[in-house]
Amino acid sequence: MSFRELNQRFLAPAAQSLMIFGIISLCQPWSLLLHQYGVTLTLIGLVSFMVTSKIAPDPEQDEGFIEESLDALELSEANDPTGSHTRHSAGGSN
Repeated sequence: MSFRELNQRFLAPAAQSLMIFGIISLCQPWSLLLHQYGVTLTLIGLVSFMVTSKIAPDPEQDEGFIEESLDALELSEANDPTGSHTRHSAGGSN
């Protein structure tokens, strides 16, 4: 697993969850500890989300390019009835 895939799967959602948890911590009246650190949790989540959102995901492979290459290879093999992939000289013997 590449770092970019790890980022897209786990780090960016964890940063979003930490922001949401920080906001909920600020709004709840039961725990003074969560209320005191709610802004800190929200800011840490916000900064981590800003960093993880700048990391681009892995580029997807273009399957159409591979299929077109295989089609071109099949066409070039179909044009050569001898099965040889080397060019014969015009003046030389076969």
